[in-house]
Amino acid sequence: MPAHTSYDAVIVGGGHNGLVAAAYLARAGRSVLVLERLGATGGAAVSSRPFPGVDARLSRYSYLVSLLPDTIVRELGLRFAVRKRTVSSYTPLGDGGLLVGEGRTRDSFAALTGSDTEYAAWRAFYATTARVAERVFPTLTEPLPTRAALRERIDDEAAWRMLFEEPIGSAIEERFDHDLVRGVVLTDALIGTFADAHDPSLVQNRCFLYHVIGGGTGDWDVPVGGMGALTDALAGAARTAGAEIATGHEVTAVATDGTHAEVTFRTGDTESVVAGRHVLVNASPQDLAALLGEEPPPAAEGAQLKVNMVLRRLPELRDRSVDPREAFAGTFHIAEGYGQLATAYAEAAAGALPSAPPSEIYCHTLTDPSILGPEPAARGYQTLTLFGLHTPARLFARDNEAARAELLAATLAQLDERLAEPIADCLALDEDGRPCIEAKTPLDLERELRLPGGHIFHRDLAFPYEDGSAGRWGVATAYPNVLLCGAGAVRGGGVSGVAGHNAAMAVLGR
Repeated sequence: MPAHTSYDAVIVGGGHNGLVAAAYLARAGRSVLVLERLGATGGAAVSSRPFPGVDARLSRYSYLVSLLPDTIVRELGLRFAVRKRTVSSYTPLGDGGLLVGEGRTRDSFAALTGSDTEYAAWRAFYATTARVAERVFPTLTEPLPTRAALRERIDDEAAWRMLFEEPIGSAIEERFDHDLVRGVVLTDALIGTFADAHDPSLVQNRCFLYHVIGGGTGDWDVPVGGMGALTDALAGAARTAGAEIATGHEVTAVATDGTHAEVTFRTGDTESVVAGRHVLVNASPQDLAALLGEEPPPAAEGAQLKVNMVLRRLPELRDRSVDPREAFAGTFHIAEGYGQLATAYAEAAAGALPSAPPSEIYCHTLTDPSILGPEPAARGYQTLTLFGLHTPARLFARDNEAARAELLAATLAQLDERLAEPIADCLALDEDGRPCIEAKTPLDLERELRLPGGHIFHRDLAFPYEDGSAGRWGVATAYPNVLLCGAGAVRGGGVSGVAGHNAAMAVLGR
């Protein structure tokens, strides 16, 4: 049970954003209580051993780090590091493919497309996004700029139009001719986002923007020790600063008059109340409304399949020009040509599972073998994490288990088409002789993590400028002393800690 009956700040939820907020506030001398319903902190940013008898700590729900600012790591004194991947991506096509990285990008483009034209367009396009990243990323931990101020800061009208005003599909089609190249570019607009390349809402643009600005470079890095290493370091920083973290305590209600708040929570069969001057909710906007007893916001819907695997060895590829250790070292794209992505979206929008499910794979152990225990490491084991696109929660509503099995089989069949041997032949076995593979649909994520509709960002991402609804830091609610510090805040989403940092800054009046 909490040590006190009243705190300067009560934080609902011990995910990474809640821990960031707790650490900042406690370091500023505020009394802080974090209430977490599960038995451990971390939320979706955790490492676990899902396969009995196999000593592999997988980043089970979230995988890579791009949006976590170095300033948060430095200011909180976190013992946490990331490693660069030697290859950015590999996309197989027939008996060949496109390898981006390791000094082989230009030759790979030429072999795929027959000239240097697409490579030159690629270089120009990502030079533009890099300039935008340099200007936008530092603003994520500053008070929200106005739309006009952000536009002025970017200082590139063509880039502003491409990213903030016109569907990203138009920019891709204007700049690239090859279907596979177009598809590789588009994938960053579709991670956890169910949208067409030309969606007039520009939800795909918002997703794309966050995927290319991370760290001011757009690089997606591997967390050393797995994602749980980050949240363990954050919990340690919060406790060291004086924050109290209570797990196994589920918050059920928040009552406030705008100045003082009471937080009701349940511990086993016991219900208790604690007071707080501020309440920071590290949960979804839907959960926030439920806690306040208010009407919920529009429903959110996730659209991804998550698959975790442990392999005895990496599979051989149809493309004999690329070593599997190169191909899997970056993002391995499957069925993500531009036309394939459009077809998969149309099928899912019509209510059917995609016939050729698009997905991408990450092999963390090639960059950070420390997530393997000594025995599997000595035996040459590797982990694979697959992220499937265009699979909205609605497709699983009637029979989640059957739809999951059907989608997993179709997804692995697409992977097998790119391999010289079935992936099933490479899977390790757990202590009971079962293949080391698990799949999570949006409904599974909703049940396990309370992600609304399985939406990994809690709701559609917002452009990182002021729209008048979320206050100076993007975390405000209708009540001055209740703040949203989860992924649903403006500039939330992803493993970044930005929403937690910004909620803490709002409390401290900075």
